[in-house]
Amino acid sequence: MSTLYEKLVARHTVAALSDEEVLLYVTFHVMNEYTSPQAFSGLEAAGRRVWRPEAHLGVVDHVNSTRRPGPGVADAEADLLIRNFLANCRRHGIRCFSVDDPRQGIEHVVVPEQGLARPGTVIACGDSHTTTYGAFGALGFGIGTSEVEHVLATQTLVYRPLKPMRVTVDGRPGPGVAAKDLMLAVIARLGAGGASGYAVEFAGEAVRALDVAGRMTVCNMAVEMGARAALIAPDGKVLDYLRDRPLGPSEEELQALADALPEWCSDEDGVFALEHRFRADDVEPMVTWGTSPDQAVPITGRVPQLADFAPEQRPNAERAMRYMDVQPGRPVAGIPIDMAFIGSCTNARIEDLRVAVAVLKGKRVAANVRAFVVCGSQDVRRQAEAEGLDRVFRAAGFEWRPESGCSMCLAMNDDVAGEGVRVASSTNRNFEGRQGRGARTHIMSPAMVAGAAVRGCLADVREFIEHGGAAHA
Repeated sequence: MSTLYEKLVARHTVAALSDEEVLLYVTFHVMNEYTSPQAFSGLEAAGRRVWRPEAHLGVVDHVNSTRRPGPGVADAEADLLIRNFLANCRRHGIRCFSVDDPRQGIEHVVVPEQGLARPGTVIACGDSHTTTYGAFGALGFGIGTSEVEHVLATQTLVYRPLKPMRVTVDGRPGPGVAAKDLMLAVIARLGAGGASGYAVEFAGEAVRALDVAGRMTVCNMAVEMGARAALIAPDGKVLDYLRDRPLGPSEEELQALADALPEWCSDEDGVFALEHRFRADDVEPMVTWGTSPDQAVPITGRVPQLADFAPEQRPNAERAMRYMDVQPGRPVAGIPIDMAFIGSCTNARIEDLRVAVAVLKGKRVAANVRAFVVCGSQDVRRQAEAEGLDRVFRAAGFEWRPESGCSMCLAMNDDVAGEGVRVASSTNRNFEGRQGRGARTHIMSPAMVAGAAVRGCLADVREFIEHGGAAHA
């Protein structure tokens, strides 16, 4: 009589600390150079060591430059962060994928592709989009710096269990509708705080039909409606994905995972505190118009009228329209863009690049648009180049970056959009200043970004599908 979330928490609870908190064992912990320095400093000040170094992984991804090969970084401050991070990892015997490591990339891309995200585990990281690992039936969540220190020292966390919510997406999406579109539609309806205090399990025909990359996009984006955890029951697709990964499970371990799959799902009589249902066939390609991921509409839609909002919501909506320089009632299709960016932990996997290339083949980026792509990892880059995807991007006018990292997802490096620059972006957040002070971000699927780059404005990717392209990821 338990949900998948409740089973994972129960399996990893070391002790009940109170009626509201438990001590939770963390199977695996991921760190980056930006959110870990104070945690290591705390360890040093207390004279503590990392208890289980093999249960941790360091990844450089936030502040490094993606413009040039080798250990190039954006500035001296970034260089110092990376050097200190590497020194801390070496001091404590923690494996680290730095900028000169062939396995380097964005942490939430690297961990799955290396085979380190597995069903039935708990994964913590000092980054909110750790929910990505829910695609594997793993409980992943972001933690703060003091909690990073606690995990390093004890491999445990003081944890307050969440309420379980289920979001069921029935039916099948139409042409051009990707996992990103499904999630933007869900977030737009439930709101940016619609899952606050909940762990969300995604279910239904449309979710089961997604490949693992699409499921990662779904779980990654769940944070944008306030979820602290997101889960999809693992199945054979997950086991197939894990097979032959560099640091993945052995055949014996895979068999054990296969035997355990019936356990890692919600019981038929499991009780959810809240349930929502959606139809995938009602969803069109989506795009954000405002400064929050829930401010999104179909590409055939319009910027809302202020009267469409509840009175308490109107000030935020008006501020978003002013910041984004969009007028109420304006069709979103046709809004001109200045930049197009494909990247981030949400949509920079090989599957994302393939659907973008399907749109771009034989076409050119509009003359007024600067476009670039940053692969989610060096493994993704090498695979894309082996498939010739880089040649299609370059021929279309996209800049093909040699290095991997968060890049312009959060403008914490040398990829920053200028004041008033409008960006079509495959990232996860469109907050004010997220991609640069005064930058205006429209988030959408990678295929939609490719279409916008070609048109020079927000455009319906289905127009390209009708002319021989494809967008299905």
